[in-house]
Formats: sequence, structure tokens, C-alpha cells
Amino acid sequence: MELLYALTLGVLTMSGVYLMLRARTFPVVVGLTLISYAVNLFLFAMGRLHTGMPPVIGQVAAHTDPLPQALVLTAIVIGFGMTAFSLVLALRAQGELDNDHVDGRGGQ
Repeated sequence: MELLYALTLGVLTMSGVYLMLRARTFPVVVGLTLISYAVNLFLFAMGRLHTGMPPVIGQVAAHTDPLPQALVLTAIVIGFGMTAFSLVLALRAQGELDNDHVDGRGGQ
């Protein structure tokens, strides 16, 4: 299971970095979103989720840590807001400059 988590984190991060290095605005926004998904998955994996255990009540040493889950929920909300703002900013730049390149110059 750890290998699957590591591979998934690696693929998400690699794809996000690749898309962030593109010259168009929409792939940059998608790359930022993929990196935020990778961070969320990493934070959730740090919670050491145990199956069949009570969330907090019971043995203190064998409970699921609620802090990473709360961090992931907060990061999801912040990531949604960041994605919405980035898309609106990209659409505004598209309307103002008539192209979607990151530097705003197009193919010049």
C-alpha cells in the first residue's frame, strides 16, 4: 500500500510540475491543482489511518489522528478558492490580451 501511495504522489507531483512549466495559463492552473491534490494525499497519508479502530475514544495509542484530516479539509477549501481565482484571472487575461500565454506576449 505504501508503494501505491508513493507512486501516486510521484505521478501527481510530476504531472503538476510538468503542467506548471507550460506556456499557457490553463495547464498552469491544472498543474497547481494536481500539486495541491498531491499535498492533500500526502497529508492524509500522514494520519496513519487504522481500520476497525475508534476515531478518538478507546486506546490512546491506536487512534486515528484527526489533525491531518482537518488539514486536508481546510486545504481542499483553500485549493478550490485558489483554483477559482486563478481561472478568473486567466479568463480576464484572455479577454484583455487576446491570448492565453503566461507571459502575455503570445508567440512573438
